[in-house]
Amino acid sequence: MTGEIFQKKNTHFLSIASWERPGLIAGFTTRCGGVSQAPFSSLNVGLHVGDNPEDVVKNRMIVANSLTTDLSHYVFCEQTHDATIKKVTPADCGKGAFDYATALKATDGVYTNEKDVFLALGFADCVPIFFFAPNHQLVGLVHAGWRGTVLKIAPKMVHTWHTEENVPLEDIQVVIGPSVDVADYVVDDVVIQKVEEVLGKIATSTYEEITTGQYRLDLKKVNVELLKQAGLSTNSMEVTTYATRDQSLFFSHRLEKGQTGRMCAIIGWKGGE
Repeated sequence: MTGEIFQKKNTHFLSIASWERPGLIAGFTTRCGGVSQAPFSSLNVGLHVGDNPEDVVKNRMIVANSLTTDLSHYVFCEQTHDATIKKVTPADCGKGAFDYATALKATDGVYTNEKDVFLALGFADCVPIFFFAPNHQLVGLVHAGWRGTVLKIAPKMVHTWHTEENVPLEDIQVVIGPSVDVADYVVDDVVIQKVEEVLGKIATSTYEEITTGQYRLDLKKVNVELLKQAGLSTNSMEVTTYATRDQSLFFSHRLEKGQTGRMCAIIGWKGGE
């Protein structure tokens, strides 16, 4: 399709337009319309950033209610920039939703084939990657900062679905959501070496050296190339034009120097629809 794949559903949420189906929630929160005070103003949904926890839960309730869902059916994770992926069941509902201590431990990727289970991961520059296999009722998310990216968390989700859930590669759809813009993402030799290790010669198409030992890295493109290596067609992938440098819509950990809130990627099926 042409044009931006994320469309504004309401003040609080951008929905993946090409995945619209009855009962499917799939999209990304904005920073707008919440109750948090600066520097977390206003719709911060991260409980681990130093904001007032009561405000964060209110913000999460605002989002859940705007999507006519129940926050107690959401599952949040303690994200550690690793590559652990977990299959989520209704028994996990509510974990991390109301307090950080109960979140799924050390988890940066989640998926489910159950209804009324809403997966949620937090972001403020890292790459949110949405997975969907409509013929198999599978939905999933991964959190891909540079560490998770070079640990191949996105290909790991593809491999998991293909080998453990028996999903043909051609049935897997991927959307890459709002993250740091390449113009704002400067990394060093350590990061570039890791990218080169996982991508080989194609790595040079994902970065530009700007000064000695300093590079602008397109983290979205790195993930696209890794997903292609995993067997996905470019026709199965869509990449947003949105970037977290747009501070009217998004929080940015880099641009706001670490003092900021989080958005959430959310995906799940409503029951009975």
